[in-house]
Amino acid sequence: MAILRRLPGPLLRASIGALLVAGPARAEHYDVRVHDPVMVEQNGTYYVFHTGRGVGVLSSDDMQTWEPRPPAFQEPPGWATETVPRFRGSLWAPDISYHDGTYTLYYSASSFGSNDSAIGVATNTTLDPDDPDYAWVDHGPVVRSVRGRDLWNAIDPNLVLDDQGTPWLSFGSFWSGIKLVRLSEDRLSLARPQEWHTIAARNRYWKLPEADAGDTLSSAIEAPFIFKKDGWYYLFVSWDRCCAGAESTYKVVVGRSRDVTGPYLDREGEDMRFGGGSLVVRGGAAWAGVGHNSAYTFDGTDYLVFHGYDVGDEGRPKLWIEQIEWDRDAWPRVTLDAETER
Repeated sequence: MAILRRLPGPLLRASIGALLVAGPARAEHYDVRVHDPVMVEQNGTYYVFHTGRGVGVLSSDDMQTWEPRPPAFQEPPGWATETVPRFRGSLWAPDISYHDGTYTLYYSASSFGSNDSAIGVATNTTLDPDDPDYAWVDHGPVVRSVRGRDLWNAIDPNLVLDDQGTPWLSFGSFWSGIKLVRLSEDRLSLARPQEWHTIAARNRYWKLPEADAGDTLSSAIEAPFIFKKDGWYYLFVSWDRCCAGAESTYKVVVGRSRDVTGPYLDREGEDMRFGGGSLVVRGGAAWAGVGHNSAYTFDGTDYLVFHGYDVGDEGRPKLWIEQIEWDRDAWPRVTLDAETER
């Protein structure tokens, strides 16, 4: 099993297993191929879950040296193959959380350019594959979108609890934007009666420049992640082109609200439902685009976890773990090194 380690500066580009680092306190980018990473800690071990066949998994004791672990599923759940047209086995954009002795994993089944999609959920009592109790139990789909019926897309899930402990699932990309739906107390299905909200969108007709010829990216929005801090709910989303290697233009923007259901406003007071969003981080010359983030607090430090497209390695997506900087008005920002960020 390959182990991905930190190497001295001169060796950074010399080895496929190298950990790329640009400064001790910031710009922690790793030569680990991932897309859509999320992270959790169990008993001193950090686990990254990411897009891949069966949901990819990495582990680390220090957030610096990463070891591939077995995927969550050896075979894609049967319901995904039966339910989602053109599904080919890669499970997208997972979300991992822990509550009351149980780890809950949400994941997406879809195909590019379609909103025939579904979000599934699985549970486990441990993340350690060497533990005899290790077993992911799949509970099937939580929410599904259907082409021709729905104007939203059931991918990119993220679980958040409101101040009363009620679970909510944010999700979505493109189409009519980012949705928020209330979950049942066990987090395995939608609450009854159902409660839905739109919390962010980028409609092409609303205060946005015309896209380039043949380009529909002026409405590109996806990958919601809601992070609670100091009485605020911060809604991070990714804008613009992902998944295009060195041609990617991905970036992360944010808004905040005192209520989990919104409205989420950016630092200029613009509503994220109508195209608002303040920049958190973007790519540049060395990294074409960075995005699809998650956010966590470990040992009192806030981190943004995301992927970036490495121009120096044919645009392959790599893992980033960055400390979040908070300004005097409590807005988050991630500062990359000068070579990376325009």
